[in-house]
Amino acid sequence: MPRSILLTLPAALLALAACTPGGDDAAGGNGADTASGSARDSAPLTAETVQAPEPVLQKMVAGDWRKAAHRDRDIWRHPVESLSFWGLRPGMKVLEVQPGGGWWTEILAPYAHATGGAYYATAVDLEDPETDDAARQARQRWAARWADKPEIFGNVQLVNWGPRSAPLPADTFDLALVARSMHGWIRRDQADKYLADLYAALKPGGILAVEQHRADPGDQELPPLSGYVTEAYIIDLATRAGFELDASSDINANPADTKDHPFGVWTLPPTARTRPYEEGADATDPDFDRSKYDAIGESDRMTLRFLKPVIRE
Repeated sequence: MPRSILLTLPAALLALAACTPGGDDAAGGNGADTASGSARDSAPLTAETVQAPEPVLQKMVAGDWRKAAHRDRDIWRHPVESLSFWGLRPGMKVLEVQPGGGWWTEILAPYAHATGGAYYATAVDLEDPETDDAARQARQRWAARWADKPEIFGNVQLVNWGPRSAPLPADTFDLALVARSMHGWIRRDQADKYLADLYAALKPGGILAVEQHRADPGDQELPPLSGYVTEAYIIDLATRAGFELDASSDINANPADTKDHPFGVWTLPPTARTRPYEEGADATDPDFDRSKYDAIGESDRMTLRFLKPVIRE
């Protein structure tokens, strides 16, 4: 049975991961393997190994290189507590899946650089002939953003990712983070492919960290047009791919979220939709009263930690 860990304030009690360094033979930005694979060889994460957040992680979250608008969202996303819960530790080789605007990247890339680990992110598949020029250029711009400050972000490395992408390097990563992406995978019938790719790419004992807009328990809306997915549905998808649920947390719960918004989860901040998407990605209605939705804040979200099992001979 998974360990269900429900977290409440104060923050010092929210950190639920051991912070033991990965070892002496840590990887640099060149993508060399970390010290015997911090997730693979260290002791399992248990309630008995709970420690307070490490100072390096706290420093990265407080970094002045982070966009002010990103720091403003910490009250909803709890980065120190979430990353501690998931099991981020020094020396890890980390993969961020579909990093979007770089909210987590601003924390994870400097952390990996500062602790002798390595940071990778998925990007549009350059080998796919259906990847258009606009997407390729967006990938270049995103890479250039981090390359401008290697002293902070280190060597941000990109891997191809898409519905027809080749498998990622096998048994490579200590931790893979999937933040608020799985509703899109389910809608496009890509979840099984992507989870299989992540399962193969993680080291035995590696961590799949999941944050996802959470629907109330019950039958899952398919496709999940609202952006909300039940916790049971996500757990079923991950376990079908071979992962084991290790722990769950309410770090990112928001009981004020009624989940019945006119434009789905995107009605809430930070997207703050005021018109349906089919009327245009940037379309706004100046007469739409946002006060109710702004008062709710960001969505109610599940925070789950899965492990790739260690197969012992």
